[in-house]
Amino acid sequence: MQAAEAFTNRSSQWETVAAALTEHLQHVSSLDPEDLEAPRNNVLVFHGVGGIGKTTLSRTLEAALADAGRRPSQWGAPGWPADRILPVRIDLARSAGTDFEQIVLTIRSALTRIGRPLPAFDLALRRYWDVNHPGEPLEEYLRRAGLGSRFGQALPQQVQSALADVAQALMLPGTIGSVVGQVTGALVSALRERRQTVRALAGCARLADLLEAEPDLDALAFYPHLLAWELTRLPEGKRVVPVILLDTFEDIGDRTHRDLERLIQRTVWLMPNAFWIITSRSRLQWADPALQGQLDYTGPSAWPGLSSTPVPAARAPGVRAARQVLVGDFSPEDCDDYLARRLTRDGQPLISESVRQVITARSYGLPLHLDLSVARFLELRRTGHLPQPADFDHDFPALVARTLSDLTPDERRVLRSVTLLDAFDIALATRAAGLTHESPAQRLTERPFVRETPFGLWPFHLHSLIQSAVRTADDTTDDRWTETDWHQAAQRAFTALGEQHQAADDPGRLLLIACLRQGLRLARDHHLDLDWLTPAAWTYVSDSVWEPLAPPARQEQAGTLHTPAEALAELLHTLARRQHEHRARTVERLTTVIDAGLLPGELQEMAVYYQAKAERDLGRSNTSRHGMQYVADRGGRLAPAARRGLAHLARLGGDFPTALATARALGWAGRGHRVEGDIWWPHGDMHRAATAYAAARAQAEEHAVAGELATSQAQRAFVLSFTDPRTAADEIDLARQLLTGLVLRVTTATVATAELIRDASTTHDIEDRAEQLRTEIRLAGVTVAEPILELALSFHHAIQGDDEKATASITRLRELTHSGDYAYYADIAHFMAGLPVETPSQAQWLDGAQPTRQRWRNLVIARRELL
Repeated sequence: MQAAEAFTNRSSQWETVAAALTEHLQHVSSLDPEDLEAPRNNVLVFHGVGGIGKTTLSRTLEAALADAGRRPSQWGAPGWPADRILPVRIDLARSAGTDFEQIVLTIRSALTRIGRPLPAFDLALRRYWDVNHPGEPLEEYLRRAGLGSRFGQALPQQVQSALADVAQALMLPGTIGSVVGQVTGALVSALRERRQTVRALAGCARLADLLEAEPDLDALAFYPHLLAWELTRLPEGKRVVPVILLDTFEDIGDRTHRDLERLIQRTVWLMPNAFWIITSRSRLQWADPALQGQLDYTGPSAWPGLSSTPVPAARAPGVRAARQVLVGDFSPEDCDDYLARRLTRDGQPLISESVRQVITARSYGLPLHLDLSVARFLELRRTGHLPQPADFDHDFPALVARTLSDLTPDERRVLRSVTLLDAFDIALATRAAGLTHESPAQRLTERPFVRETPFGLWPFHLHSLIQSAVRTADDTTDDRWTETDWHQAAQRAFTALGEQHQAADDPGRLLLIACLRQGLRLARDHHLDLDWLTPAAWTYVSDSVWEPLAPPARQEQAGTLHTPAEALAELLHTLARRQHEHRARTVERLTTVIDAGLLPGELQEMAVYYQAKAERDLGRSNTSRHGMQYVADRGGRLAPAARRGLAHLARLGGDFPTALATARALGWAGRGHRVEGDIWWPHGDMHRAATAYAAARAQAEEHAVAGELATSQAQRAFVLSFTDPRTAADEIDLARQLLTGLVLRVTTATVATAELIRDASTTHDIEDRAEQLRTEIRLAGVTVAEPILELALSFHHAIQGDDEKATASITRLRELTHSGDYAYYADIAHFMAGLPVETPSQAQWLDGAQPTRQRWRNLVIARRELL
């Protein structure tokens, strides 16, 4: 078995580095380190959630810049000479114990590769060292800090050489020339007097001031200015551009104590000819004017490349500021490639494909999760267990510890609270956490594991793996939550969602659906009372739009309901899904909800009513009538709709007088005008039916009920298709427009049938189109739509005068209506074809069969004349 470090992808990050560094190299010769006012554009920041691979990226960048042979194969070759770049990486992690002295010495030690002293800086450094480290040789410090083994021991020799050269230029005696205090004092005097002997150093305007200043840590942070000045006066063959990689920048301190950050920022500012690549969990805030006073150089004018864009780069992976880059997750393909190459045997992946698929799915593209899974794989093999996919279907506590490590207690509280939410804003996060101030939530949204959809209702959401790990993995932190804590947070979040919905002046469907989706899941998972979900559910069904809103299925026994929230979630999910599945499945689901008996009275009636509707669509009129009567008798919110359902059932059976009498008493709540239209068109009275549907459409528009508006318009288009194809074309287009964004299968089938009627006898593909529509209707289980489709074909055959096909169509109609529902459709087919009805249905026509026959026959004759 072979274990190898596998570096995956990150090509876009390399392209960003190459482009930024190329731009820097083009302008570095024109940079003046003496100009301390010019904006700085010498910083590139890679930030991202802990475990995303920033440190690996930093190490790989250092290796690629130092040696082209170590550049990953998928990275393109840069356009600069290799000997012009001098990379040096500095680990700022707390575990590394790096202080500011070590940062400065690391940079200077790396520059020893130039092979010559840098006198201005070296003299200041030697003076600082002798004052602050008396009796401690610089060589010993470098050895102890590991800089000697990394860069060699050339630095002390170059510093001593610089001291000797200056002493010789000033013609100081040997004993005095070895004392740095004497040398710097003499040098300052010579600089002030503008002596020719020190003209080489006289070009550095601030050298004398820096050598006179008290050599403390604050002064040390100004010495990089001398380093930058020395780099500009190197001869052409010795010139290099330092590329300094600062890793784990988030560990240099918190956001209230920025002492070390202030010193590092000053170094970056004073070395404009160096290029800095910073990797951190958080975005660099140096362009934020609010930090004025905490840092030396702040604001977008100082750091134009670090300023925020209108869509913050830290929260929107698709939008980047010029020099702030979010390190994104691995794609599934990258994850699989990494796992396949991480452990191998005889050149083949040791981790099986099925295991890799589970690890990839659970990782959400986070490299740290992949590494932890590899470690678990090896541990399982060590104990003699053959790793299986199920062994990796869990989260790692290490992810929780990594995520929480640099958060304040209040930020941890907010983070745990928002793991209960799919999306949130600052106010919602604050309420869910039970805090009275929003600043912790505001700070949390600046973290890279919080993503932003700027135009979303709630703009923020957590990285999926972080959300899953914090919520479900074993939490070993000192302030971990108990189940009671989680329940209380869920109740606070649930209440806040309800308040947001109820407090909105015009909630609209977007807010309603968003609140329902999150509220249903919270109530279901934490056994909360329905509370505001009940009125919200009624608002949801009132528009007949049926957006999907069910939360993800729980990992419990399927088909079992234990709480009212579970029952309501299943009810609303079923109502939305009925537009996408067979009506028999809808009846089955609703039966489960009704039999559970967990819902309060009115919501129970909702389930019964829609079960009765589905039964009617399946052609089970008697069962449907029983359910409709049950709801109508209780006088609840759906009683008018149930009475409309009873009128429809009467119409299905041909009892038109009863249906009309009921329709006239329904009013808007029972959609009375639409029911009247449904009664008039079977009588061939298309003008009266179209007028009724227009009135129904106007009422729906007045009440802003999108589903009813589309349904009424579809019915109007249907009846006008019999009378005037040109007018019908416009009506059909309007119906299609009103159906945009809605999922109403019966209504969609009605519009498609209207198109067939409009085109009757004008195209050769009518029967093929009808067959395709018939298949769609059967797949949906919308039985009521198929007889109407057959009636449309009968109209087509009647216009063509094809008695044989008309008779065949009548036969199919009798088969489809053998239960008694819509039996009069066969009569209508006879009427249109001008054929005698040998066995008429039991339909009770409002003005008799003969006037109805004549109206239908006139429609056929009129179409023939039009053609």
